[in-house]
Amino acid sequence: MQNKLRILLVDDDPDIVFTLRVGLEEYGYEVDAYTNPKKALDNYKAYSYDLLIVDIRMPAMSGFELYTRLRQIDKKFKICFITSFETYYRSLIEFFPTVDVNCFIKKPITIDELSIHILKELNR
Repeated sequence: MQNKLRILLVDDDPDIVFTLRVGLEEYGYEVDAYTNPKKALDNYKAYSYDLLIVDIRMPAMSGFELYTRLRQIDKKFKICFITSFETYYRSLIEFFPTVDVNCFIKKPITIDELSIHILKELNR
C-alpha cells in the first residue's frame, strides 16, 4: 500500500480549516489541521509532512513567523502560503530575505484549484 502524502494545514478560520481538510482528505491526502499556529508549532513533528499550507494573517502568530520557527526544527518541508489579502513576493523578501517560497494561494479557492497548487509545489 502506498503512503498518503501528508499535509499540515494552519488557518485561524475554523470553517476554512474544516472545508479544506475534508476536501483534501477526499483527494487522498492525510491532513493535520490547526486553527491555532502556536498549537501547530507545539505539536509539529519534524520531517513528517510533505507540504505545509499556512495562512499568512493569523492573530496569535503570523504565517511568516510560524514558517521561520518551523524552519529552525525542519529544513526539508515545502510550503504554500494562503491568504485572502493581497501579498506581494517583494514584500516577503524584504522582511524575510532567506525565505525560499514559490507558492502563494489566494482565497477563496476550490479544492480542485488547491490540489493543482499542491501537486505543482510537490513536483517543484
